[in-house]
Amino acid sequence: MYCVKMATISIFDLFVNRTGQISLNMDCTRVNHHIFLYPKLLNILFVCRYVASMVLSGAGDALGYKNGNWEFCRSGEAIHKELEALGGLQKIQVNKKEWPVSDDTVMHLATADALVTGKTGDELYLEIAKRYKECMRDMNGRAPGLTCTDSVHMLKPLRPNGFRIPFNERGGGCGAAMRAMCIGLLYSKPEELDKLIEVSVESGRMTHNHPTGYLGAVAAALFTAYSIQQKPVKSWGKGLMDTLPEVLNYIKKVGVDVEENRKHWGYFSKRWTEYLKERRISDGDTEPQFPEDYGVKARDAFYKSCSFRGCGGSSGHDAPMIAYDAILSYDGTWEDLCSRSMFHSGDSDSTGVIAGACYGAMFGFKGVPKGNCENLEYRKRLENLAKELYTMSHPEKSQKQLTDGEIENAIGRCPPVPDDSVTELQHVNATEPNDGTIEPSVGTGMSNAETEGTGEKL
Repeated sequence: MYCVKMATISIFDLFVNRTGQISLNMDCTRVNHHIFLYPKLLNILFVCRYVASMVLSGAGDALGYKNGNWEFCRSGEAIHKELEALGGLQKIQVNKKEWPVSDDTVMHLATADALVTGKTGDELYLEIAKRYKECMRDMNGRAPGLTCTDSVHMLKPLRPNGFRIPFNERGGGCGAAMRAMCIGLLYSKPEELDKLIEVSVESGRMTHNHPTGYLGAVAAALFTAYSIQQKPVKSWGKGLMDTLPEVLNYIKKVGVDVEENRKHWGYFSKRWTEYLKERRISDGDTEPQFPEDYGVKARDAFYKSCSFRGCGGSSGHDAPMIAYDAILSYDGTWEDLCSRSMFHSGDSDSTGVIAGACYGAMFGFKGVPKGNCENLEYRKRLENLAKELYTMSHPEKSQKQLTDGEIENAIGRCPPVPDDSVTELQHVNATEPNDGTIEPSVGTGMSNAETEGTGEKL
């Protein structure tokens, strides 16, 4: 057995190599990834993934938006040519002036700000409504959708039930999905699915009171939670389909606009069923299938075919769908994920914000050029919210909280946690020896189509 002592090893010298082994830079000793690690190191790994999820969601938004130039460009090939002329992704220096975040991140921040107040139920929803109204003062140059702005105007957070708006037959846009990832970070555990559903639905239908709209929020939150759980990506689609009946049960239980929701419920499920069949992953077990030619032009065509009215990612069903497709098909690098989820002919910032969040939740900042996020607008605010979301989602680790200095030192050097070691590693927090050492051991291992959405972000 190895005895890992904090006196003899830096907790920032850990990385995961391609074989899935964890390597500790201590006398060149290599330790199998089943080994129990020091609890503070485990906390750093998870905090980094939370921070990266929030920060890279903002980076995905800023890159896909490009100050409005790429979000509204209808040619992925043109975007890639412009990217090449800029020197490629590695040369992109994201900053507030040239690469600001869009409405997506501003509303995502508002959602997270409300969540970390610790409020629940109607108090939480009124707080979210309040934050949405406040964030509309920060929309200059950020291209907010009309559905969002009109709906937020109707919110009355100082009144009981002031977070509810009328059902909207044209409320199927992506504006609810683009801001829901933080919900998946707060309710990241499988046993918290009911809370994830409840908060995703109620925050989503504050602006998009239509199942195609708010189900997009459920999907974005769920996929982020799956990322934290290290759930196999090929199973996410089936997981979403299995969750839809539970969402409908919640709609029935609350008793708000039930018949309207029933009438328009089918579109989201229909389109996702078609997608999973296309990729041959309806069972959640088989490997996804993609055409041999799935380059920029082919992806533009496919994303358009998934859309409601020609703009891939602009609706609640296809914003998370395109992000998911990118994660299923990319080569494992941040650069290829950006190419597939952020640099295309559709609503590229709204697909990018979701894909970026999932990538960060899985892999931290692995392979991300510093320039893509180091000077990201609202970076520090995103980081701080991530830390608070982590603390709230993992109260059992409150006695082992990390200092800001430790977290700052870890940012940018966070490795992924191997799939089959997550459960074991979490166990360490309950079994930390009092003498500050760890004695590790090996483990065992869609209804009326004209009303479901539009071809522009709403």
